[in-house]
Amino acid sequence: MSDYPGPGGEQDAVQPPPGQPYPQSAPTQINPQINPPPWQDQQQGQQQGQQYGQQQQYGQQQPPGFPQAPPIPAGYGYGQPGGQPVPAGMYLDQESGLMLPQGTVLASPGRRIGAFFLAIPLVIITLGIGYVVWGLIVWGNGQTPALQVLGMRCFRPETNRVAGFWWMALREIVGRILEGILSIITELISLILMLTRPDRKTLHDLVAGTVVLHDPNKVLAQ
Repeated sequence: MSDYPGPGGEQDAVQPPPGQPYPQSAPTQINPQINPPPWQDQQQGQQQGQQYGQQQQYGQQQPPGFPQAPPIPAGYGYGQPGGQPVPAGMYLDQESGLMLPQGTVLASPGRRIGAFFLAIPLVIITLGIGYVVWGLIVWGNGQTPALQVLGMRCFRPETNRVAGFWWMALREIVGRILEGILSIITELISLILMLTRPDRKTLHDLVAGTVVLHDPNKVLAQ
């Protein structure tokens, strides 16, 4: 017995007479109207994909079900893989990963070391007392006398603001005491941290959460 369908769609148990061909609707042949070939759906899918690609290439409207993405607000961008927004007037420093004000950069190690040694003659010239008074005045601007002379300023990335008087007091009093506990050992540790960390923080910077920026155009003073 054969398993080809008969005229009504049921399977016939009777074989065709000898010499008579199988009907066109037999499962061994494909009728495009009744039983389309499996590759026909694939060809239709490829044609639809090509038409969609041409629409995108020539700027035609997207098909229904694909809404356009909303525009990015002015003054904002995406500065890192996590999609963190960059506020207006700031930029992402690729080396440290910090958001810094435009027009400023992280102070170089050479400039930081220069400020350390510059403080010594400034203390001598101002007889010590003058240096302390000078420092109390400029702490409110996120500076020390040596930092002010070399165009640097302390900045707190946590708040995106210049370090105020009390943060500078924490940095210059508590931080310096911590840095001088073991004398040359802790001083060297602080120097190594500044040279190796991407944000160039010393021990007293870690205490106050500050970074030192070079601000040649006095952007942070405005």
